[in-house]
Amino acid sequence: MEALVEELVEAVIECEVEKTEKLARLAIEKGLDPLDAIERGLAKGAKAVGDKFEKHEAFLPELMMAGEAMKAGLRILEPELKRRGEKRKTLGKIVIGTVQGDIHDIGKNIVAAMMEAAGFEVYDLGVDVPCQKFIEKVKEVNADILGLSALLASTLPEQKTVMETLKKSGIKVKVMIGGAPVTESWANQIGADAYGADALDAVEKAKKLIGEIHSSFTS
Repeated sequence: MEALVEELVEAVIECEVEKTEKLARLAIEKGLDPLDAIERGLAKGAKAVGDKFEKHEAFLPELMMAGEAMKAGLRILEPELKRRGEKRKTLGKIVIGTVQGDIHDIGKNIVAAMMEAAGFEVYDLGVDVPCQKFIEKVKEVNADILGLSALLASTLPEQKTVMETLKKSGIKVKVMIGGAPVTESWANQIGADAYGADALDAVEKAKKLIGEIHSSFTS
């Protein structure tokens, strides 16, 4: 079983999507604990690629493909996890997407992959996401963080719209914004909790936000 776990790690590191999926199916057939397969297999592999990226030893395409490999394995293992009544331990839940009117997704995809590699449970809504869809998903999964990406300056007001709608609805969720035209000043102006300058910065800010959430529960 240990060899199978290591194969999962290597499949993700090597960005082999189909192989990761096949190994995930094999893990279930062999009776390997799906939680073990996820945490010591998929997540470990994704983290290794994330660490390499941080040290400039891996590039964006590798990071994104490793994220796709991990997702392929999760699609197989998570239903088995639920069937057994087990729960995957994560840093927190993040809903992320590119705001309405904007169809750019490369930056958002990189952030999502990095978040997943760091141990977050990520719900990626894709691009051109209406405000209400963000709200509904945050409520549905009880998200800790909402990530709003905007790559066009003309769609920045959509980030503000989502912020205002959240405030009116009384939903408690930390909001992080990012994208080429986004600045720290804009984040402060619309009341966002954090601004991610790039994928690495976004992960660090997300971890800090989770720390704030936990400390508010214990205080």
